[in-house]
Amino acid sequence: MSQQNKPVQTAISPTREKDFPEWYQQVIKAADLAENADNVRGCMIIKPWGYGLWERIQAQLDAYFKATGHKNAYFPLLIPLSYLEKEAAHVEGFAKECAVVTHHRLEVDAKGKMVPTGKLAEPFVIRPTSETIIGAAFAKWVQSYRDLPLLINQWANVMRWEMRPRLFLRTAEFLWQEGHTVHETREDAIAETERMLGVYETFAREHLAIPVLTGEKTENERFPGADITLCIEAMVQDRKAIQAGTSHFLGQNFSKASGISFVGRDGTSEFGWTTSWGVSTRLIGTLLMAHSDDDGFVIPPRVAPTHVVILPVIPKEELRESVIAAAEALASELGVAHFHGDRVVVEVDTRDSTGGAKNWDWIKKGVPVRVEIGPRDIEKGTVAVSRRDRGPKEKEFIERAAFIADLTNILQDMQDTLLARATAMRDAHMVEIDSKEDFEAFFTPKNPNKPEIHGGFALCHWAGSNEDEERIQKDLKVTIRCIPFGDQFAEEGTCFYTGKPSARRVVFAKAY
Repeated sequence: MSQQNKPVQTAISPTREKDFPEWYQQVIKAADLAENADNVRGCMIIKPWGYGLWERIQAQLDAYFKATGHKNAYFPLLIPLSYLEKEAAHVEGFAKECAVVTHHRLEVDAKGKMVPTGKLAEPFVIRPTSETIIGAAFAKWVQSYRDLPLLINQWANVMRWEMRPRLFLRTAEFLWQEGHTVHETREDAIAETERMLGVYETFAREHLAIPVLTGEKTENERFPGADITLCIEAMVQDRKAIQAGTSHFLGQNFSKASGISFVGRDGTSEFGWTTSWGVSTRLIGTLLMAHSDDDGFVIPPRVAPTHVVILPVIPKEELRESVIAAAEALASELGVAHFHGDRVVVEVDTRDSTGGAKNWDWIKKGVPVRVEIGPRDIEKGTVAVSRRDRGPKEKEFIERAAFIADLTNILQDMQDTLLARATAMRDAHMVEIDSKEDFEAFFTPKNPNKPEIHGGFALCHWAGSNEDEERIQKDLKVTIRCIPFGDQFAEEGTCFYTGKPSARRVVFAKAY
């Protein structure tokens, strides 16, 4: 085989192009982000590097929530079944995913086995979402229009019994935040729903470097019990969509079910207008699929648990102490810098391992900047700098003082580069389609038995029924991801499926 035709060696096998789903699993493993929990079906263990990423996401989102007037609280994990039964549409939407607690004690039987006893008078559901139990609390807290708006957020875990779990994207237990608010008027509640969607869109773009479409879900895709569901939809590198966040206008549905009423300005009793909104650890899966490559994870600097790792190069054991001292001195100087208000996090890798192995560990983890420093660098006053948004072998020798001064600019350039790449990829695979034949060709793989990347976002005029939408989903596994906001999607046309008039294009895609 000639050198020119020799396959490129990558750290992750298979590559994205050969088998994207398996590539995804291997990146998680190589980056040491998480693993499946043994003997706890569908659940995951989030390892320190993965949890450090979640902590960054959590802290930065929490700052947005507090800046918009929301306060954090915590509500019970167990929800009485009777609470769910009050809201029929809601319980029907989650019924097949609910885990139920029916006993409160374990005893040892005659065979020495642990058996549940003490049957509960009323079963409890492990929260799949908290509208009903939070609604019960809100019914006590809200008495007058003067108590409104009530703006609450909860950071918690939830459980939904997923049939086909996949790390971060769909697990039985996952971490999230759920905002819950009560308002005096319909207009105020809708404004809150839109405002929090804007927070999610800003966070996805500016922190995760992911461009998203914002829009409204169709009736088929709406959150159970909501009047309106708004969403952010991201395209990842296999051209599928991920619903990365949702914001729901609940109308008065949950207020009437939970008894959230107040004395209005005219002295009469009124039901509150409520909202709920949330994002979850699914953001980590979205982030991975949006930016990572065939050498591992790629993390945008704004949410990286560590911004810079310093790798001491020690050719001789007698030089170890001086090289590590130089590395730690550099770390101290870099660590006083701030990037978007957060202290730059620097780590010195002093493990007794070969330089190549350590370097590849950090490449696979996706740390934004790797810095090598050895005796020659100390002598010359330089450092060897590698950026994760570039090839693994690309390295630039920079004067030490200049690197310290320019670090935040380097991090921002990486952030901007990742957003530009993801935007270009999405826009290249967002196509206007106006016929059934083109629609089917766009979403039909050439070889159904082989994993392959195809499709993208199909922008189509739509005037079909709920049944038409369900038929397309059954036939092609394609759904309407959203009715997108923005004047560029508003135009007169003809529905590709029914031939009826349409005033706007919607976004069809295959999705996770």
